Amino acid sequence: MPNGNLFTKPCKQDIYGAYIFEAPREVVYKVFIDPKLIPDWWGPSYLTSQVEKMEVRPGGSWRIVQHDPDGKKYAFHGVYHEVIEPAKLVYTFEYEGMPGHILMETVTFEDWDGITKLTDQMVFQSAEDRDGMLSNGMEEGTTESMARLAELVNKATAMK
Repeated sequence: MPNGNLFTKPCKQDIYGAYIFEAPREVVYKVFIDPKLIPDWWGPSYLTSQVEKMEVRPGGSWRIVQHDPDGKKYAFHGVYHEVIEPAKLVYTFEYEGMPGHILMETVTFEDWDGITKLTDQMVFQSAEDRDGMLSNGMEEGTTESMARLAELVNKATAMK
């Protein structure tokens, strides 16, 4: 599991996360954007995830649909605004169950001599939107997702 945490400040509209992976940033970046691997790490493990679209390029779009054990569907989508391989991704993120509440997410991958620091800044339209996301299990889901991502990164590093 990577070392990391989510951080928020009262009355602000962003969430900041920082995670350390003991792997080269090229590996972390490739696992992070691989549509074949995303279902293995994105979101809580009790949900199944399906990547319907993943165009990792400026102007490209993405869409991921999740299903819970009862068959309920949760869909998310966005548009990539900036892609600098293997260092940075900037994209929008919208939960289709609450249209119009769009956040801007910036993920950076810093190389620390073979170790990668992944930072994730999510900027919401309001502090209320941010707090709504947090109250619906985002922190737990993100913690589990990062742990699952670390497992895949470790496997990919071992195969390299």
